[in-house]
Amino acid sequence: LEEDLLLVTSWETGVRIYDATRNTLQTKYYHKASVLTGCWLDNVNVVSGGIDRTIRTFELTTSVESVIGEHEEAVSCVEYNPKYFLASGSWDSTVKLWDIRTKKCVDTLQQPDRVYTICFSEHRLIVGTKGRHVNIWDVRKTTAPTQRRTSSLKYQTRCIRAFIDGTGFALSSVEGRVAMEYFDPSVEVQSRKYAFKCHRVNVGGVNHVYPVNTIAFHPIHGTFATGGCDGIVNIWDGKNQKRLCLFHKYPTSIASLDFNSKGTLLAIASSYTFEEGEKAVSYTHLTLP
Repeated sequence: LEEDLLLVTSWETGVRIYDATRNTLQTKYYHKASVLTGCWLDNVNVVSGGIDRTIRTFELTTSVESVIGEHEEAVSCVEYNPKYFLASGSWDSTVKLWDIRTKKCVDTLQQPDRVYTICFSEHRLIVGTKGRHVNIWDVRKTTAPTQRRTSSLKYQTRCIRAFIDGTGFALSSVEGRVAMEYFDPSVEVQSRKYAFKCHRVNVGGVNHVYPVNTIAFHPIHGTFATGGCDGIVNIWDGKNQKRLCLFHKYPTSIASLDFNSKGTLLAIASSYTFEEGEKAVSYTHLTLP
């Protein structure tokens, strides 16, 4: 984006766009149920999806909203690659590819289970599902995944984000770990992959382990941030395998985070993510450090 505009989706059905520089609300629109995901299509168009199963676009300058399609169950994630397609993942165990110009679904990719996270890396689409499945698709030829993997982490996948150099991806789980994976299946390249523990706290000799909900790569340096249910944000140097800094603890879980296109801002959303089921939680924080 040319401007520092921030897209925020929420459980209370709203989608809001903020001017991060001026710290002001620009506009908002609503779904019929909780909104789980959203992304930018260009400087003035956004797309969102959620529990109401619809995929909606919104144009900022005209406030025109439209439904381009839907899934059979909740839409859990959307990602846009301007060279190829808009992709939407769903709990109905499919990923759909959409042509934004025609607002038509051009392909449906069957997955082994409900989809939790998706990410583009150039022509590749990485899909993480329930059951720790990781499928890598070439969106130029979608007859079958180019690679079918099982996550190297032992517990449920939460987030997948691609390296900025296009060689691989980071994958996080509910059990306080992040794995660094590579696309090239050769023995030499695969020997470079590794996993590390994070978002864990030792209290009175008891080790508390938290889900790692979100990952974001710096668009220039390739370092990355992680946010977890411990309310902590860490910044990591993946190549040198070390933590660069630790942010102050937030009042509750880090639900999402992302860098702006210039890498000068990191937006952090702190909100209870239901990791302990229903309970009374009244605070939600959105921070632009």
